Amino acid sequence: MREKTEIKMNFKVTGMTCTTCSKIVERTISKIEGVTYASVNLATESVFVVASPEVTFDEISNAVKKSGYGISKDIGKNHDEEKYKKARNELIFIFTFGLPVSVLMIMHMIYHVAIPNYTLIEIAAGAIVIFIGAHRTLKGAWIAGIHSHTNMDTLITISSVASWITAVLVFYGYPIPSFGTVGIMIIMMHYLGRFIESKLRDKAAKQIKKLLTLQPREARVIRDNQALMVPIDAVKPQSIIQINPGERIPLDGIIIKGQSDIDESLLTGEPLPVHKEENSEVTSGAMNLSGVIKVETTKLGEDTFLSKMLELVREAQGSKIPLQAVADRITLVFVPAVLTLAIASAIAWYIGFNYLYALVEPYAKYLPWGAVFNHAEPINIAIYSFVATLVIACPCALGLATPIALVSSTGEASRNGLLIRNAEAIQTLHRANCIILDKTGTLTMGKTTVISCEVDTEEKPYIYSLEANSGHPLAKAIKEDLGTLAARNATDPDSVKEIPGDGIYGRWGKDEWFIGKTKNRNFWENKISTFTTLVEVRKNSEPIAYFEIADSIRSDTPNAIKDLKLLGITPIMATGDSKETAEKIANESEITEVYSGVLPKDKLDIVQREQAKGKKVIMVGDGINDAAALKGADIGIAIGAGMDLAVDNSDIVILSGGISKVVSAVKISRITWKIIIENLFFAFLYNTIAIPLAMSGLLHPVVAEVAMAISSITVVLNSLRIIGSAERN
Repeated sequence: MREKTEIKMNFKVTGMTCTTCSKIVERTISKIEGVTYASVNLATESVFVVASPEVTFDEISNAVKKSGYGISKDIGKNHDEEKYKKARNELIFIFTFGLPVSVLMIMHMIYHVAIPNYTLIEIAAGAIVIFIGAHRTLKGAWIAGIHSHTNMDTLITISSVASWITAVLVFYGYPIPSFGTVGIMIIMMHYLGRFIESKLRDKAAKQIKKLLTLQPREARVIRDNQALMVPIDAVKPQSIIQINPGERIPLDGIIIKGQSDIDESLLTGEPLPVHKEENSEVTSGAMNLSGVIKVETTKLGEDTFLSKMLELVREAQGSKIPLQAVADRITLVFVPAVLTLAIASAIAWYIGFNYLYALVEPYAKYLPWGAVFNHAEPINIAIYSFVATLVIACPCALGLATPIALVSSTGEASRNGLLIRNAEAIQTLHRANCIILDKTGTLTMGKTTVISCEVDTEEKPYIYSLEANSGHPLAKAIKEDLGTLAARNATDPDSVKEIPGDGIYGRWGKDEWFIGKTKNRNFWENKISTFTTLVEVRKNSEPIAYFEIADSIRSDTPNAIKDLKLLGITPIMATGDSKETAEKIANESEITEVYSGVLPKDKLDIVQREQAKGKKVIMVGDGINDAAALKGADIGIAIGAGMDLAVDNSDIVILSGGISKVVSAVKISRITWKIIIENLFFAFLYNTIAIPLAMSGLLHPVVAEVAMAISSITVVLNSLRIIGSAERN
C-alpha cells in the first residue's frame, strides 16, 4: 500500500509536437501506480505531477522514454529563448541548402535554362535538407506513427520524402517527373512557420523579463553580531534577519528590534503603508520603507506566505488548449484522409489507367505539363498522382495561419501598451463576458497622492523643509504636491524629531512645527472626505493646515468600465481594502457588484463562482494576492508595474496605462480570432480545390507549390487587417 501523503513534481518533456503527443504523455504518466494527477503544458514542454512519495523520477522517466519522448528535471529558465535559437539555426541551415536549388528550379521552369547534373543536385540538397535539417520533423512523424496517430509532421515527412524519392527514381532512369525540389520547398515553408512561432514566444519572454523585479533570493542573517548574506533555502528556523529600508522582506517573521512603515499593498491591496513595531508580524514579499528592522523568522520554505500563494496558483492552474491545437485537431482527420486519397488515386490509376486516361486526356492537352500523359505507363502516372496529391495537400498555409495572425496581433498589442504572453488568451478573450477587477493599482493609481489641501503660501517652505527629513510615503506625496517653488524657498530647521506612527517635529527659533496625525479629525470634517487619510500641520500646537491624501482613481477607469459594458462584459470589483473605500471607488467607476475585505483565496473563489455560472472570466490585478485568481481565471491580465508573481501568472500584461488597455485587448482578440478562422478557411479551401485536381493527374506539383505560396501570401495579407483594429472597432 502506498502512503496517502502526496508530493508534487515538475519536469520538462521533449519531443512533443501536437496536443495528441501531450495527451499520450499525460496518459502514460497517469498509468503509473501512485500518480494521482498529471498535467502537460505543450507550449512550455513541462509536466506537473502529483503522486505518492514512493513514485520516483526514474519510474516516471522510464515510462515517458518508452513512449518515445524525452524527460528532464531541468525545466529551464530560458526555454523560449533556447527554442527560438534552435528554430533560427534550423531555418538558416535549411535555407542555405534549399534556397539555391529552388532558385535553379525556377530558372529552369521560366527561362528553360539547362542545369548540368540538376537531378544529382536535387538528390544531394534534398537529402541534407530533409534528413538532416528537418530531422525533428521526421522524429515527430515517427513518434506519432508508433503511437498510431498522425499529425502535421506526418504529412510533411511523407510528402517531402516521397518527392525526394522521385528524384532518385529519375536518376535511375524511371520516366517520371522529378519533384525533389518541391520536397525541399515543403520543408522550407514548414520551418518558416516554426520560426515565426518561436520568434513570437521569445519576444514575449524577453519583454516579460524587462518588467520583473526579482524577489529577494538571499536574507541578511545576523550571527555573532555579524551580518551574513545567506540563500533563502539555507536560513534556519528562528534565525535573526535584518531588513534595511527599501528592501523586500524575504521570510515571514516577528520584529524583535526596530520599527518601520511596511508597504503591504501588493499582498493585501491596502495602498497605505502599515506601521510595524516590536512583536509585530511581517510577511514575505512586503516592502520595508523607513527603518532598519530585525526579524525572527517564524516560517520557512513552503510555509511562507509567498510559497502558500504559489501553492494556490498551482492548484488553480487548469489545462488550457493553445490556439494552435485547432490546426492540430484538424490534422488528426485531415492527414489520414489525404494519405488515403493519395493511395486510392495511385491504385485507381494503376488498375484503371485506360479508362481514367480517356477521361482526363481531353483536358490534359490544354495544360503546359499535359505531356506527362504522352506514352505514359500506368505505374508512372500512379506515382505522379500519388506524389502530386501528397505535395498539394501539405498544410503550409495551415501552419502559417495562426502564427502570422499572432505576429500581427502581438504588434498591434505592443502598439497599444499590451503584451500577449500566451496564445490561448486570444482563443478565450474574444468570448469573455465577465471581468473581475482588483482595486489598488488596477482601478486606482496604486500610490498615495494629495487630493485636497488647505495651506497658506508662506507656510509651504516650512512644511517642505520638515517633510524633506522624513522617508514616509505620505511625506513624499506632500512634497510632490508642494512643488518646486516651496523647495527653493525651504530652509533647514534648527532641530528635527520624527516619532514613528505619530509624525515629525521641527523647530525654527521659538516656533515648533508638527506634521502628522491629527488630534481631532472633526476639526476638518466639513472640508475632507470620510474615506481618506488626513495629515495635519500644527504650529505651536495650533492646527493651521491639512493635506487630504488618498489612492486616486485612474483617469481612464470610468470610461473603460463603460466600454467594457458595451462589449457585453460585466465588471466586478474584488479588493482587500475596506468596504467604505471600495464602495467609493466603485461609485466613481459605476461598478455595481463589489467584494471588499477579500483574501487571496476569496478572489479565486469569486473567479470560480462566476465560471460555475458558465461565464468566461477575465481577472485583472497587480499584486501577489491576485496571482492565484489570475491563474485560475480564463484570462489573467496583470498590470505591468505590479509584482512579478502576478505578472508571471498572467496571460496578458498591461505594459503601460490602466484598464482601458483591457478594452483594447478584447478588441484585438476578437478581430484576431476572426482573422485566424478566415485564414484556416482559405487554407482548407485551397486543399479542397487542389486535391481532386491532383488525384486526376491534372495539377502539376510545382504549380501546386506556386498556389501554396499564393495561399500563404493571402494568409499574410489577411492577417495585416489586425493592425489598427483597436482603434477601428
